Amino acid sequence: MEKKIAIIIGAGPAGLTAAYELLKRTDVHPIVLEASGDLGGIAKTINYKGNRIDIGGHRFFSKSDRVMEWWQSILPLQAVDGGSRTITYQRQSREVATNEEGPDPDTVDEVMLVRERTSRIYFLRKFFPYPISLGPKTLLNLGPIRTVRIGLSYLKALAFPLRDEKNLEEFIVNRFGRELYSTFFKDYTEKVWGIPCKEISAEWGAQRIKGLSVVKAALHFFKSLLPRKHDIAQKDTETSLIETFLYPKLGPGQMWEEVARLVREGGGEVILDRQVVGIEFDGDCVASVSTVASDGTQAETYAASYVISTMPVKDLIRAMGEAPPAEARRVADGLIYRDFITVGLLVQDLEVRRDGGGPDLIEDNWIYIQEPDVKLGRLQIFNNWSPYLVKDPDSVWLGLEYFCDEGDDLWSMDDEAFAEFAIKELGHIGIIRADRVLDHTVIRVPKTYPAYFGAYDEFHVIRSYLDPIENLFLVGRNGMHKYNNQDHSMLTAMAAVDAIASGSADKEPIWAVNTEMDYHEEK
Repeated sequence: MEKKIAIIIGAGPAGLTAAYELLKRTDVHPIVLEASGDLGGIAKTINYKGNRIDIGGHRFFSKSDRVMEWWQSILPLQAVDGGSRTITYQRQSREVATNEEGPDPDTVDEVMLVRERTSRIYFLRKFFPYPISLGPKTLLNLGPIRTVRIGLSYLKALAFPLRDEKNLEEFIVNRFGRELYSTFFKDYTEKVWGIPCKEISAEWGAQRIKGLSVVKAALHFFKSLLPRKHDIAQKDTETSLIETFLYPKLGPGQMWEEVARLVREGGGEVILDRQVVGIEFDGDCVASVSTVASDGTQAETYAASYVISTMPVKDLIRAMGEAPPAEARRVADGLIYRDFITVGLLVQDLEVRRDGGGPDLIEDNWIYIQEPDVKLGRLQIFNNWSPYLVKDPDSVWLGLEYFCDEGDDLWSMDDEAFAEFAIKELGHIGIIRADRVLDHTVIRVPKTYPAYFGAYDEFHVIRSYLDPIENLFLVGRNGMHKYNNQDHSMLTAMAAVDAIASGSADKEPIWAVNTEMDYHEEK
């Protein structure tokens, strides 16, 4: 009997999950084809002179037991005693062995850390909790006049909600009131997407905000004042309100590098630098996939019993040539993506201090920069994700995140000019001093965020063409043009393998992932 082969396009979380699951549960041989030279997609970890960069920040948290158990089966979880952190957010006080690649991963036994989540908003040159709570610090920072306006606006939204939520602005105003929307949602969201909230589909809010509300945020604040036990699951907590998460000690890429190793060890293939440029059909099924290396050489064709695709839908349709109907090609060409630039910045220290002052580093994993006079969107403090991301524990390793469009003014800056621009912005808002910068690097990531505008409202045209192709399964964030988190992307891959294992061609269980009303995340 001829061996069945699954061609998996993309070595990010969805693609590698699919390969690993196929090996565990079927006799299908997985071949993962990755266009870049890296593993993990946007969940990869980049090593710059021993300092590691987590692109976008990846909290390993899920309300799916299947995913939580899966992660911990790959990387063991450190012991947690009495709810305390085994490794604190302060700079390392104990010795950590280092080498030229930075902290030595073998200096401690645990490889999956339990971390406490801290995110804040930087606005009016002050720190606000994220999500906004009704605590005394928030009210003091806002001042009495703005606080009263927010309260009255919220009550108005409760009494007179907009009946037809046509866009993201109306979706948020209905849940938080116009004043809170204008203060904490509008400018940042438009910084992320580059267009007015009125032009973004309300479906983005339905997928990313969902059950969160002012009432739930307030209840969470008061609940946080009570003594609590360490609880990784936190199933009764809105995802944006979680307080604890798991994190690989060398960043998210450590997880996916280990999964790739296990796939290869189990007999599967993971091939880097193979861009898919052609999809060939035999009747109503995909028959083969054609690839080239980044330099245009090494053209190869792989026969396929199944294809699991995480590549951007726009590129997938183009790779099919004239096979898709003209209408599907038109919609695919109209899909829009938002791109991303990270500046890794090594500094001696920060100008901002913990509450109460003192020399210790602030606790934040990342900070949302809502100041309208800079283009900077978010700031990561990698020391607080894992001390093993930082080569020298006496320095501060930052990630400055910018949202842009490929080819625009930000994207087109050369690396040195962009780094200087980013350093100037961070100094302008009082977080660092430029003369305390030690080193920097610039990383560009295309097609990071599938957009809920452009031709998105017609995406059903693409689905109506692709879903009936029995042996083709779309999974992951870009594969489905759906703003999934890492765990959702994994669940779509698991659902695809479920279908293959059972002989089903029904794609609905895959599309149903991340339609539940208990998720929200800010990435």
